[in-house]
Amino acid sequence: MQLYAINAGNFKLDGGAMFGVVPKSLWQRTNPADSNNMIDIAARCLLIEDGDRLILIDTGMGNKQSDKFFGYYYLWGNDTIDVSLAKYDFHRDDITDVFMTHLHFDHCGGSIQWNKNKTGYEPAFKNATFWSNEDHWKWATQPNKREVASFLKENIIPMEESGQLKFTSLPQNDLLQNSELGFDIFFANGHTDKQMIPMINYNGKTICFMADLLPTAGHLPIPFVMGYDTRPLLTLDEKERFLNLAADNNYYLFLEHDAHNPIITVKHTEKGVRLNEIYTPQQIF
Repeated sequence: MQLYAINAGNFKLDGGAMFGVVPKSLWQRTNPADSNNMIDIAARCLLIEDGDRLILIDTGMGNKQSDKFFGYYYLWGNDTIDVSLAKYDFHRDDITDVFMTHLHFDHCGGSIQWNKNKTGYEPAFKNATFWSNEDHWKWATQPNKREVASFLKENIIPMEESGQLKFTSLPQNDLLQNSELGFDIFFANGHTDKQMIPMINYNGKTICFMADLLPTAGHLPIPFVMGYDTRPLLTLDEKERFLNLAADNNYYLFLEHDAHNPIITVKHTEKGVRLNEIYTPQQIF
């Protein structure tokens, strides 16, 4: 098995929204804001090469939305999925599986693209199976009013229409061991229903793709919960449980949204679980 960090692009989000009720005087120490109160955000995906399978975890925003839409998110940098794949001599047509932690637009938008004549949509990975889970799919296709702006139909429905959509099994508790993709999955419900956190056994290490359970290293304190979370009190419990496991077992936490701290480990302190070490993907993979 080989792992590769794939940057699908960088953007900015409102710091207040990213940290909920936490005062700016606290969160700006780790995530400094610009004059518009926006903080740096990455869409860092993970590519798993395992035998004949090439599995891409999440796909970023994609490029099919309007200029007005992207104008809200202050895109920066030159990274794209295609550029990042090419660095490792891969092409999007090589991808066999696209695993989506959840179906918010900044995690799955790159899975679907315009067709050649821009008359409709088609899979951006023509040879891939798209993976979600049945409960989250229902949640996303029948969205609540809080999340409706994050679940864009043009990102979701074409997956089903293509015939390339499959669902993972659902666990009896919160951990699915040895999933159809070959890795364990931790299911978290605080951010959105049945968000999936892949836990990959790699060269004796456990690499955890944290998605929105832990967006950035600045979110390590348990009360530092995004304003986007639908069940913030549940996020508190899920974060605390997972981070304690991470500190106990020296998990490597792959941060999808942290533009400056790609991979971290954590440790127990008197104040709770806190940052231990910061790594680049090259140091771990």
